[in-house]
Amino acid sequence: MINILGIVVSFLYVFLILFLARFVEKFGKEISRKFVHILSSNWWFIGMFLFDNALLAAIPPAVFILLNYLSYRKNLFGSMERGEKEKKDLGTVYYAISLFILSLLTLGRGLPAAYIGAAGILTMGYADGLAAVLGQAIRSPRLPFSHKTVSGTVVMFATTLLVLLVFTFLGGVPYAIAVSVGVALIATAVELFTPLGLDNITVPLAVSGLYFLAERWR
Repeated sequence: MINILGIVVSFLYVFLILFLARFVEKFGKEISRKFVHILSSNWWFIGMFLFDNALLAAIPPAVFILLNYLSYRKNLFGSMERGEKEKKDLGTVYYAISLFILSLLTLGRGLPAAYIGAAGILTMGYADGLAAVLGQAIRSPRLPFSHKTVSGTVVMFATTLLVLLVFTFLGGVPYAIAVSVGVALIATAVELFTPLGLDNITVPLAVSGLYFLAERWR
């Protein structure tokens, strides 16, 4: 029964975000896109506490893979899509794929396992989302080997570090501070060099994979 509730709450939550994003869109298309990007990552808390079965927890992300692809093609949810002239990648689809993979691997197995997925998903949501918004808002040079800005890269690292500090301490990971700094540096590098929106897959999987290895040290 708890899993059915989780599925219902999942869809209500995501469609609430999309509804609110229509009002946020007046501040700019990129702001509304990142509003959806950031808040969607909070779905993980629904996954952690309202599912005890990984296969059932993966149902909402699986549906969103399809819906996000249809939205990309048909602009179903305009507040989370770039304009037609700006469409370059399937970043929103990759986002849902990450949720699907990490749901299957880490949800429904207790909080220690769920923290592994949370580290990756919340890094993708908050760090990547805030890096894009603040990277544009705070004027700074672009890095010579990437289209990213210095300010966006700093925000990416700092936010990833904060997320990881929370979950490494909650998960009892040895050398939590050192692990958090190391993984944050790697995640920032991965985000810098991953093209075509694929960072929505590479960043969360890299972070969760490294978190898993660190947690195994106990």
